[in-house]
Amino acid sequence: MPKVPVMQAVVDVLISEGVDTAFGCPGAAILPLYQAMQGSGIEHLVVRHEEGATHMADGWARTTGNVGVAIGTSGPAGTNMITGLYTAQADSIPILCITGQAVSTKLHQEAFQAVDIVEIAKPVTKWAVQVKEAAQAPWIFREAFRIARSGRPGPVLIDLPLDVQKQEIEWDASIDAPFPVVSPAPSPVRVERALDLLLAAERPLILAGGGVLLGEASEQLRAVAERLGVPVGVTLMGKGSFPEDHPLFAGMAGIQTSQRWANAAFLESDLVLALGARFGDRHTGALDVYRGDRKFIHVDIEPTQLGKVFGPDLGVVSDSRAFLEALLAAADDRGAPIDPRVPVWVNRVAELKRELPRREDFDTVPIKAPRVFKEINEFYGEDTYFVTAIGLYQIWSGQFQRAHKPRHYQVCGQAGPLGWEIPAAIGVKKARPDAEVVGVVGDYSFQFLVEELAVAAQYDVPFVLIMLNNEYLGLIRQAEQGYDMNFQVDLHYDEYGTDNVKIMEAYGCSGTRVVEPSEIRGSLEWARKEADRTGRPVLVEIMIEREANAAMGTALDNVKEFEPTP
Repeated sequence: MPKVPVMQAVVDVLISEGVDTAFGCPGAAILPLYQAMQGSGIEHLVVRHEEGATHMADGWARTTGNVGVAIGTSGPAGTNMITGLYTAQADSIPILCITGQAVSTKLHQEAFQAVDIVEIAKPVTKWAVQVKEAAQAPWIFREAFRIARSGRPGPVLIDLPLDVQKQEIEWDASIDAPFPVVSPAPSPVRVERALDLLLAAERPLILAGGGVLLGEASEQLRAVAERLGVPVGVTLMGKGSFPEDHPLFAGMAGIQTSQRWANAAFLESDLVLALGARFGDRHTGALDVYRGDRKFIHVDIEPTQLGKVFGPDLGVVSDSRAFLEALLAAADDRGAPIDPRVPVWVNRVAELKRELPRREDFDTVPIKAPRVFKEINEFYGEDTYFVTAIGLYQIWSGQFQRAHKPRHYQVCGQAGPLGWEIPAAIGVKKARPDAEVVGVVGDYSFQFLVEELAVAAQYDVPFVLIMLNNEYLGLIRQAEQGYDMNFQVDLHYDEYGTDNVKIMEAYGCSGTRVVEPSEIRGSLEWARKEADRTGRPVLVEIMIEREANAAMGTALDNVKEFEPTP
């Protein structure tokens, strides 16, 4: 075999694994990899912070379904990536973080920027490994991609000592290929038992979690729902897996990101088929209320998820798509008719939707948050990609914003890192250059990784940011009410506090501030045109009611409403 620089072999592996874009920050300990990337065809964006690189890779991965790549040098570059690794692990997103490292002979001598990043990263990765022998490098990278994609997807980290990066190895890329990824198929007996339970139920409900999106199973979900006439609810991570304008859509149940009618429908159900859902605490709330007397079928690709929160009546280890295909085939084999009771239940869900809406047509000043999402729903089409992070604006988004297509509504659901939106939007836009990309942000989260605007400006990555600005740490202010305080959460000073429009302009971008509800639509139209014209991010800053609260509670049956309901 020919001898090649080991980092050339690594780049060959990256390309063959489908990586066409990488996000990172070069440093002395990772330069051999960057040398190999020159002229490779992999586009590289220089980030302003390594956490930003991980979230860009995250957004790219959520959009493409492939493994996103973030690169950094040794020491603080790796530690800066930990939040992004944790975020990807929590939401089952496949990303690969590559770090440089001091030379192997210096690791025990506290060399400059030498840190044991492998041990630091292990709790927030599926696999963290240091390459100790150059000949292992391409095989380790192949295995990293396999692990990131297999089972419950997630992040991996590979640490590269500088001396290892500089070596040559025998390698022939022409006879190399990605390792196969095998997804578990369901036990036929358990599929039949699941069908038995569904057909016996009077008020069955399918709960679509993030695993439906990760498993590319949205079409199969719709086919099963329509074949059996079963309403479909979604979790926050599953939003977009089922069209929200479909007659069988049953909304989103939960104690924060939820609809009133969806909670009511869930509480009236007698069977829940949960697909790729973790039963997260912001979804379930109090478990005694959530479980009630209803039965649960839990389908998940990761065996250790079954029974983690509570024991289901039936557990099935399977890829979501494979399970739904098997379930549909079993129903067809039986010639299973739709039970006459099922249309009554579907009509009941529709009745609850009519009876228990939340108001969103406010025209008051200051602007109320639901009005913002009313304008978003009416202005943007179903092909728009949205990203949002954590805060009251995320909760309002989950309650009011509609999503119709898989992977078009992206949210950092479990880890909830502030600042995720701007870098994630960059990753989404690089993955789908022709798509319209919109980030829904809060005024506080906006500033956490605001420096990544420079990346979007430098590389001509246009998207629109819609900011809900209440000049508060709004979610924490609301939580502080339980402690009878309003302490260290007020961000207001001068007239509007931070001038976010000027921040945009400082990065070579543009923005506008909105104070009247009637101005929202025109500002969104302007932002779309301005993003197209400039090729850069555009901000629509909407000044909303400062001390508004989002509906939430501790159980599905005690969610408190803070606005008058229709």
